[in-house]
Amino acid sequence: MQIKISSKHMELTPAIEEYAEKKVERLTRFFDRIQQVDVVIDKVRNGYSVEIIIDVERHEPFISTSDHDNLYASIDLVVDRSVRQLTDHKSRLRDNKHTTPTSGTDG
Repeated sequence: MQIKISSKHMELTPAIEEYAEKKVERLTRFFDRIQQVDVVIDKVRNGYSVEIIIDVERHEPFISTSDHDNLYASIDLVVDRSVRQLTDHKSRLRDNKHTTPTSGTDG
């Protein structure tokens, strides 16, 4: 899995980059077919905006965003939203493969 961290309107410090990378590396626990993760950190007027774009095999990219006045809280929120998207996608994949008949009869 490749991780790309970039920033807009601010300087990306090693501490912020390390924190974001550590949080994003957790995503492979929830879905193992992640090919690339792009993290875009943006300084806006009232705080920070963080966007995560996750490229997954055989699916459109998952995009999640978060706005908060604290950068670390914004990173935490956007990672939690990405985890939710990935777990929902994984459960949909599993449900489609193991469906039970809906007719209600056995024979």
